[in-house]
This record gives sequence, C-alpha cells and structure tokens, in this order.
Amino acid sequence: MVYNNSMNRLDPREKSGAVLCGVGLLCNLLLSAGKIAAGLLFGFVSVTADGFNNLSDCGSGIVALVSFFIVAKPADKEHPYGHRRAEYIASMITGLIVLILAAELLRGSIVSIAEGRGSEISPVIYIILGVSILVKAGMSLLYRMGAKRADSDTLRAASIDSLCDCLATLAVIAGAALSELFAAADGIAGIAVSLFIVWQGAKILLEAVSKLLGRAPDPALSQKIMEMSLNTEGVLGVHDLKIYTYGKGVFFATLHVEMDASASMLDAHTVIDGLEMRVKKETGVSLTVHLDPVDLTNREESSLKLKIWERAREIADGAEMHDFRLIPNSNKVEFDVGVPYGCKLTDGEILEELIGIVNSFGDFEPIINIERE
Repeated sequence: MVYNNSMNRLDPREKSGAVLCGVGLLCNLLLSAGKIAAGLLFGFVSVTADGFNNLSDCGSGIVALVSFFIVAKPADKEHPYGHRRAEYIASMITGLIVLILAAELLRGSIVSIAEGRGSEISPVIYIILGVSILVKAGMSLLYRMGAKRADSDTLRAASIDSLCDCLATLAVIAGAALSELFAAADGIAGIAVSLFIVWQGAKILLEAVSKLLGRAPDPALSQKIMEMSLNTEGVLGVHDLKIYTYGKGVFFATLHVEMDASASMLDAHTVIDGLEMRVKKETGVSLTVHLDPVDLTNREESSLKLKIWERAREIADGAEMHDFRLIPNSNKVEFDVGVPYGCKLTDGEILEELIGIVNSFGDFEPIINIERE
C-alpha cells in the first residue's frame, strides 16, 4: 500500500481495501447475530460458538479498517517515523479478546457435555450455517482479489481467515447432525470450534508481538541491498547490514561499506550518496552508509588478515571477518567477527580461539569484537 503524504489521505488501493473491510465487517455482524440467536434459541452450543467466532472476526475487521486510516497518518513531532506500528498494537488487543471469548466458549462446551443436554433440531440451523458458508467463501474470494490489487497483508490474512471459517462452520454442521444420535456431539463440536478460535487468536497475538519485538527483515530484501552495494563501483566489500522497520513499508537501514583508503573524501561521498539514493528508489529503504577505508598498499596487514581468516573461518560456519587493521606504532591487531545466531559456541569460547590464532602468528595484542548476525 502507498500513502500520499502531501494529501494526507488514502490512495485508491487503500480506499478499496477499506471498503472491503467495511463490507466484511457488516457480513460478520449479520452472521454472528444470526448464529448466536439460533444457537441460544435451539440450545446448540457449537452454533453459538461459531457465532462468537464471527463476532471475533468483527473485532479483526474493525482493527483492519481502522488501521487503513491510522497507519496513513503522516509523521509528526511526537512520532517522527509515522504511525504504522499502531496496527500491531491493535492486533494484540484483538488477539487477547479472541482468546478470552474462546476460553468462555470452551467452558460452555465442556459443561454441555457434562450435563448431557439434548438439542432440538430445526431446519433454521442448517439454513443459517449453509448461508454462512456461502457468504464466507465469497468474502474469502473478494479479500484475495483485493489483496492482489492493493498488495495488502491485512486482506490476505482476512482471505485465509474466511476460508478457515468455512471449515469451522462445516464442523458445526456435522456436530448438529450427529447430535440427533448422541447429545454430546454438539458439545464436542463446540470444543472443536473453541480450540479453532484459540488457534486463530494465538496467531494474531504472537504475530503482533513478534513484529513489535523487532522481527528479522525479509532475507530477500537484505540480499537485494547487499547485492546493490557490492555492484557499486568503488565498493570493495560490505558488512553489518542492519534493517529496522516501523510498520509495513517504513524501513531504515545502516550498512558499512569498504572502499580504497586512497580515494578522496569527495569521491567516496559521491559513491555513498548514489548508493543510498538507488536503494531508496528501488527498495523504499532509507539507507545510511558508514565508510570503512581499506589500505590496499599495506601488504603486511593484508597478509596477516588472510592468514588469520583462513584459520578463523573454521571456528563457525558462515562467520565473517571485517574492519581488520594493524594499529600503527604498536603490536595491536583489531578486527570484528560476525557469527551466525545458529553457532552453538559462546562468544567467550569464540574469542578464546581467535586470540590463540592471532598469537600463533606473532607477539600481537588482539582487540576482537564478536557480533551475532
């Protein structure tokens, strides 16, 4: 989705998404009202549970609808990076509400089985549930089409959720039909629907929490920025790419770029500026580049770096070494080592092995920084 900052309004694709959310909200309200009324009237706890499932979808729909407007608000003095993270907070609240509803419905279903209550079958039940499946299937299709047009994760999730609701309602129909044979069938179906709602609520909550905590960026985005940087004329190497997000479509990043130390500051600045602008244009990421000068004429430093790295790379698969330098007029050797999070060795164990490797090549004082990346 794209936001027009100058006009402070939704663009046509976002308007389309908001309209779809509004239509979905109305449909879920009608379905939940019909199911809850029929479930209470005829004593079917599973039908009531399915109605509350649609009611929880109303909460999700409200969150989605409101998020289209809140996240589009421009940055201000108090929120210089915009308001797009508001969607995560709203999702957390929705997830908690869904879980509370599911717990109450689960309790009611268990009581229904324990008491062995029978249920009066009525064609109205099957009509309401049948209409629900047709409506939900149509909503899933509309959401999927809207998601494709607007490139909206919110609408994609709504499409999948609507499809899952069709399956949940089918389970309710099965429970209602089997309740004619034994009374516990309705309660069992209610438990199944309640557990399904728990699953949906937990997914919403965990997804929002993960994003708020700062989830790792899309590997494809990281790879693209790295490739663009490495393909820039004058760039010898790159490392320490860090990407930060403040909601969908709002990305900031920092990157260390190695260049020949003999290049003029003006030339290096021109290269870096050009790289930052290309990354912004092609990926939407606001990149800030830090320059690491590399002395290509220092053969002693280059030779020692190669010797140390040939041994050090065996410590952890996928590790990288950068910012290597011999401190002038001293015996100090300084460098950074990036180690994958999957490495089972502790930072202390890695540091001890690296110090041993450096000392094997002479009387050096190593200054080593271990980074997990």
